Amino acid sequence: MNKPIKTPEIVIRDPYLRNYEKDFIRWENKFRAKEDELLQGQKLSDFATGYLYFGLYRNENGWVIRDWAPNATALYMIGDFNDWAEKKEYEFHNIGHGCWELQLSSEAIKDKDLYAFSMHWPGGEGKRIPAWATRVVQDMNTYIFNAQVWDPPQYVWKNNDFKRNNEAPLIYEAHIGMAGEEPRIHTFNEFRKEILPRVKEGGYNFVQLMAIPEHPYYGSFGYHVSSFFAPSSRFGTPEELKQLIDEAHGMGLSVIMDIVHSHAVRNEIEGLGKYDGTRYQFFHEGKRGEHPQWDSYCFNYNKNEVIHFLLSNIKYWLEVFRFDGFRFDGVTSMLYLDHGLERAFKSYDDYFSPNLDEEAVVYFKLANKLIHKVKPRAVAIAEDMSGLPGLAAPFEMGGIGFDYRLAMGVPDYWIKMIKERKDEDWNVSEIFHELTTHRADEKVISYAEGHDQALVGDKTIIFRLLDKEMYYSMRKDQPNLIVDRGIALHKMIRLATISCSGGGYMNFMGNEFGHPEWIDFPRVGNNWSYNHARRIWSISENPELRYCWLLDFDRDLINLVRENRLLEDLWIPLVKENPYDQVLAYRRKEYIFIFNFNPFKSFEGYGFPMEPSKFKIVLNTDAHAYGGFNRIDDRITYYTIPEAGLGSNHYLKIYLPARTAIVLKKYPIRSVK
Repeated sequence: MNKPIKTPEIVIRDPYLRNYEKDFIRWENKFRAKEDELLQGQKLSDFATGYLYFGLYRNENGWVIRDWAPNATALYMIGDFNDWAEKKEYEFHNIGHGCWELQLSSEAIKDKDLYAFSMHWPGGEGKRIPAWATRVVQDMNTYIFNAQVWDPPQYVWKNNDFKRNNEAPLIYEAHIGMAGEEPRIHTFNEFRKEILPRVKEGGYNFVQLMAIPEHPYYGSFGYHVSSFFAPSSRFGTPEELKQLIDEAHGMGLSVIMDIVHSHAVRNEIEGLGKYDGTRYQFFHEGKRGEHPQWDSYCFNYNKNEVIHFLLSNIKYWLEVFRFDGFRFDGVTSMLYLDHGLERAFKSYDDYFSPNLDEEAVVYFKLANKLIHKVKPRAVAIAEDMSGLPGLAAPFEMGGIGFDYRLAMGVPDYWIKMIKERKDEDWNVSEIFHELTTHRADEKVISYAEGHDQALVGDKTIIFRLLDKEMYYSMRKDQPNLIVDRGIALHKMIRLATISCSGGGYMNFMGNEFGHPEWIDFPRVGNNWSYNHARRIWSISENPELRYCWLLDFDRDLINLVRENRLLEDLWIPLVKENPYDQVLAYRRKEYIFIFNFNPFKSFEGYGFPMEPSKFKIVLNTDAHAYGGFNRIDDRITYYTIPEAGLGSNHYLKIYLPARTAIVLKKYPIRSVK
């Protein structure tokens, strides 16, 4: 019997949530009721094994294939093996509860055969790619998708003992297809051989892979999923994806994937749209089932079969491919009946209004419980714009159970600063507030820019700072004040973002060195060109260009943060903020981060109140190695100086050049030589 629900700890910690205590209790009651309804005494992990029952696989008698299509009246397997015709020996049998089954001999189909379903329903029929298919391929001449019989030797994992340590996530967000330099779609194997070593060398400990489940339109960035259990064949085979993850584990890298349970592509042949002839098999009916901006269908999170499908999808990627967690896409869209569109979320009433979809809240609780039951060290990240209290709080506190939420307001803030304010108007008090403000009981993944900011229609930070000079003035022997400013701020923005993070950090591939090209996937408007759907790594390796300075800075910054585990202590005490001078200083463990955002003024002997101690500079954005002017001598040991007598307040006094940031490490006086 479930225990009565007490006042959640999240409410006890935040007096402003007192008025909403009943909401948290109601969510928990609904979660418990739905879990009992689904499980009926079994374990959640055992419930989420639909991929072991549905779909095509071998058994002791040959082959068996099953599917769920409650509105279907007849179902046939068609393919290379029967000339794509409905034949009696390939007809499914209705086994009840909307489920269909077909038993086949070992000779009836063979490895690599293409196949699909011919499904009949009242008043119609149509070809369907099986919803549980684990291998789907596209004919590049006709662009037609089909499932494929896939029966290779079982992949033998090499790094069976890999377990994520408890380091804060330093995430390298990546897209397999555009990860190479040539204007084409790149592969799992190429990413494994060429990009994983870059991630490792850069100091990151997580790789976040986008666009893994099959999606018909490459330019959707993988967010219009059609086959939820099939790794996209445009990148390679399932075994090649497993090898990529296996070798990443061998490098000590955790691998998470973007999982899209917020919506699905409308396509009816190669997607779930009107799969059994109805719109409501997987999705809500009417307007609630259609996303007004994404041209997609929205799942019905109250329907038990849909929950089974989605939870099985989660366990499938964790168990079969050994992913180490997920970044859930479109969480805000799932949480609110209006998808959070045009909503500011200015008060708690906005969060707890009737607009909140409590069916989605229950689904998230189930999903996060499952993730951490299957793989206790897995990471679940919510891509959420709303800031719903409790979203990234533990179950034990009354939360929804995500480990982190993305700090999506941070890149928006930097864009606003760069676009709308002169450098001399940047307010350091505001910067510190914006970068550090989050709920104390929830961790966040901060980032200065992600893939959204790199897409056509938006601009990366380097593009906003340099504009056309990015193309003409990036040689080291070409003096340019605009480029000098841009490179300085690029480093300072990244340093401030990661050092103020409330738990983790993320970077989109190529942005670390100021990649000069935006992302524009092949489409009608660019004559189906791949020229902007790639990453030009060679410019970051060219010693004549300035990009290598930014790459070196990012590597040293990431390694400093990781080696000293700076993000694991969430306390960030402010040392000094002076909006007039545009000087900011704060601490993280034994490190002091000092910024002079002033574009014109350098300060000699600028003082910071400090206990008696010694400091050494460990990172300096103005160093020659990072494209700076070397105005600070990094070899100096800095001693705090008493204001009057030895018993008075001590100050760390240091030279601060304009538009520069430094990181100093504190040492006890007796131990520094």
